[in-house]
Amino acid sequence: MSGEVNKIVLAAGGTGGHVFPAIAIADALRDSGKSVDLQFIGTKDKMEWIAVPKAGYPIHHIWISGFHRNITLKNLMFPFKLIRSLLQTRDILKKLKPDMVVACGGYVSGPVGYVAAKMGIPVVLQEQNSFPGVTNRLLANKASLIFTAFEQADEFFPSEKTRLLGNPTRKSLIQQVGTEAFASFGFSPNKPTILVLGGSLGAKAINESVANHLDELHNELGLQIIWQCGTRYYDSLSKEIPIQNYPNLRLMSFLDNMPHAYHVADLVMSRAGASSCAELLVTGKPSILVPSPHVAGDHQTYNAMAMVENGAAIMLKDDLLNRQLVPTIRELISDQEQLDRMSALAHSLAKPDAAKEIAKEVLRIIELKRN
Repeated sequence: MSGEVNKIVLAAGGTGGHVFPAIAIADALRDSGKSVDLQFIGTKDKMEWIAVPKAGYPIHHIWISGFHRNITLKNLMFPFKLIRSLLQTRDILKKLKPDMVVACGGYVSGPVGYVAAKMGIPVVLQEQNSFPGVTNRLLANKASLIFTAFEQADEFFPSEKTRLLGNPTRKSLIQQVGTEAFASFGFSPNKPTILVLGGSLGAKAINESVANHLDELHNELGLQIIWQCGTRYYDSLSKEIPIQNYPNLRLMSFLDNMPHAYHVADLVMSRAGASSCAELLVTGKPSILVPSPHVAGDHQTYNAMAMVENGAAIMLKDDLLNRQLVPTIRELISDQEQLDRMSALAHSLAKPDAAKEIAKEVLRIIELKRN
């Protein structure tokens, strides 16, 4: 470590799609060789309140929550939460006196980015999706730089401020993993394995389709299955499915060891959240992407198409998944040449140094400000 301490606040919250890229950036800043003081701002009732301290960083809370697109009584509280969050953010930033705020999208970033800009603190944005979120679009004119992950996102931001660097991913995903990965699941390296991901909460259509066709996937196709069904669905599925009848099924609410899960997977079926897409690319995994139809701006479809058009993935629509699931998996899992081709194309699209490049730019802006 050397030089003056660089005080940096990262704003991220709500979902892993915002939180994990922010943690990856923080890790890259910590490993940069520069002296850094890293603090997070998030909310108490979302995953950042557990994930950020687990990663080794302090976190401060504000009261903000998302604005519901449907008419609901919860929206009556939104103006009060927003005002309170702006005041809380001001107090936190006054106390921390950061040199820079890194806003990684989601509703937490709105108050933090806005107040920081008002206080004269430089703000940079990290946009994970090909179709940018409302918060980052509103903050764009206040930002010093905007880091994007997909070319399609660049058209929404001022070109002179935009840098296409990719989505930050956890460094552990690309570390070498040996045969212990198969042993950790009790799997054989000689049988095909599919990894099913629905995000931390789970995905209804994916879970229903897998449950409906479990006999075909497990017995007929002979697949080893890691099924991360999400905390919302785990209890009901674990009661409905006779697990003892499927010795090569691993049903889990959440996956702690993603490097091992990716390593053993020959094929991954997943939602098309930006972080999931970035992880699939950096691990070089062939994938079936099932975009959620319930997200703002249909941004998961845009994310998926960016990979499909480059040959790294296949996309199935939510409402057709149940009918197309087994034929699609059967065709892919039996064609090793296609799997290898998709893997190579995924690797070619990956940007494994995204977090390091973003960290370098953040530190450069701080240095320019000092001089």
